[in-house]
Amino acid sequence: MNILIVEDNSRISEFVIKGLEESDFSVVLAENGTEARRLIGEKEWDLILLDIMLPDIDGIELLQFIRYKKITTPILVMSALSDAEDKIKALDYGADAYLTKPFLFRELLAHIHALTRRARMPYMKPAEILSCDDLTLDVEKHLIKRGERELNLTFQEFRLLRILLENKDKVMSRTQLLNDIWGVNYDPNTNIVDVYISYLRNKIDMGDENKLIKTVKGRGYMIQTPE
Repeated sequence: MNILIVEDNSRISEFVIKGLEESDFSVVLAENGTEARRLIGEKEWDLILLDIMLPDIDGIELLQFIRYKKITTPILVMSALSDAEDKIKALDYGADAYLTKPFLFRELLAHIHALTRRARMPYMKPAEILSCDDLTLDVEKHLIKRGERELNLTFQEFRLLRILLENKDKVMSRTQLLNDIWGVNYDPNTNIVDVYISYLRNKIDMGDENKLIKTVKGRGYMIQTPE
C-alpha cells in the first residue's frame, strides 16, 4: 500500500513515517503543497495523509485540486485545527476523514484501516449511472441532474446521494450513513447526517418535483421511487 504524506513538520512526519513503515506500508513524504501536487500528478496513491497548514499551497487548496482532477484517492486530513468549522470545511472540499493533532499512532492506524476498507466497497467503484425517477448521478463524470437541471453538490453531498441511490427504496439509518461517509470515529451524537440530508433536499426536491428523499421516523432516510 502506497501512502503519500503531506506534512511540513519534521517531528510529526518522522513519527508517522516510522510507525507506518514498521506496519509494512510504503511511504513517501512531501514537505510542501507544490511537491505534493507534483507527486499526485505522477502516480496513483492508495491513501493521502494531508496537513492543512502548509508553507506554500494551503491544504484546502490542495484538496480542491485533487477532487477537481477527479482523483478519488482516500484523503485523511491530519491537522492541529480543531474547530468544528475547520473539519466541516475540509470534509466539504473532499476529505474522507479528519484527525486532530496531537494523536496516538494507533488512532491514525485505525483511520487508515477504516478508509481502506471503505475504498474496497462496491459504491466506491466508479462505472455506473444511478437513478431514481428523473434524478440521475453519473459516478464517473461526477455529474448529477434532476430532469434537465444540473445540480452542483459538494463532495460530501455527492457521497451521501450516491449511497442513498445505491440503496434506493431501502432505509439507511443515521449510524450507517455516518459510518460510511464520515467514518466510525466520528462523534455518534453529531447531527451532521440530518444537516446534509437537509442540504440535499434543498438542491434536489424543489418546487413541484416529486419529493424523493424520505424520512422514516425513528429509522433513518431513504430515496424512494415515486408510486
